[in-house]
Amino acid sequence: MFGVIVGTLALFIILSGFSGLRTFSYSLLNASDPDIKISPVKSKTFEYSKIVDDELISNTNIESFSKVAEERVFLKYKDKSHIAYIKGVDNNYTDVVAVDSSLVVGNWIDPEFRNTAVIGNGISYKLSLRIFNLSDPLKIFVPKPGKGLLNANNAFRSTNVQIIGVYSGSEEYQNKYVFTELEVAQQLLNYDSKQITGVEIKLRDPNRVDEEAELLQKNLGENYNVQTRAELNALIYKVINTENFVSYLIFTLIVIIALFNVIGAIIMMIIDKRKNLKTLLDLGTTLQDIKRIFVLQGFLLCLVGMAVGLILGVILVIVQQRFELFMITQNIPYPVEFRWTNLLVVMFTIATLGFLAAKIASSRISHSFIGK
Repeated sequence: MFGVIVGTLALFIILSGFSGLRTFSYSLLNASDPDIKISPVKSKTFEYSKIVDDELISNTNIESFSKVAEERVFLKYKDKSHIAYIKGVDNNYTDVVAVDSSLVVGNWIDPEFRNTAVIGNGISYKLSLRIFNLSDPLKIFVPKPGKGLLNANNAFRSTNVQIIGVYSGSEEYQNKYVFTELEVAQQLLNYDSKQITGVEIKLRDPNRVDEEAELLQKNLGENYNVQTRAELNALIYKVINTENFVSYLIFTLIVIIALFNVIGAIIMMIIDKRKNLKTLLDLGTTLQDIKRIFVLQGFLLCLVGMAVGLILGVILVIVQQRFELFMITQNIPYPVEFRWTNLLVVMFTIATLGFLAAKIASSRISHSFIGK
């Protein structure tokens, strides 16, 4: 029973831990990616036309949307450099993605001030870049489009921006973007006022994201690529779900090994009670009834162990959620999440494997074995 308790406890805690990690990872994606993103299919940019604008405004489930211009750039600050992405955004962007709430220092872009930018914490660390440093602005370079040999002195467009804020997030996210005003990015990339690389959308009901994406794709046509957050981060979602499933299989194997103790205990009990079993047979009890006795005994043993293990597991998960005993970093507790689905999965797994273990052990009983 102790083996069943430990196996149940370990399986439930691991599933709760991965549920917490999944929720934590999704929260990071929610802070960096929109519900839906519209981008062109055949080129990097498209013209924000009245057709697109009318479609977005007429959709009652769209809470807000923002036009963006995004491109890979070369950053230089004093003697340090870094490759990242410039992302020009309009005034509605913080209504779509709450990046302003993840600022660790400074302020978000203010449209009253030109040539200001907000960078990720990782970029700030790599460039040793401080905010509000008026004497040394951040230089942003982007290659000029064209063919053939380029003059090194005239191969890049450039602009200087003043850093007014630093945001945090996932490691990839905080090393990726330099946010600035949409007009600044368009001017640097030599775009006209209606030329953008995408439209990012926030929905009133996030549970309808797949239906809304399908509707927008149908109405806008094949020239536009409409992607949900899950599609934008398909690899991350796949990795998280795969890790969860593989961990479940590994700890289920540990439970199976623990249940060999149950099989051994039942077989030893059968051997010990062999004379009593012979008496029962002589009194008219059938072999199937005797097997059923030990199946029920082994199954009840597993159920009691499962119940104790789940009670301990639920207590540990609640204690971690409330008191944050185990930490990933100094400021981030290890995320765990209680879910009824995890509870049901563990109950089904242990009950099924426990019944099979009891069934295997009871199959040892036969007339020849009892008659020895």
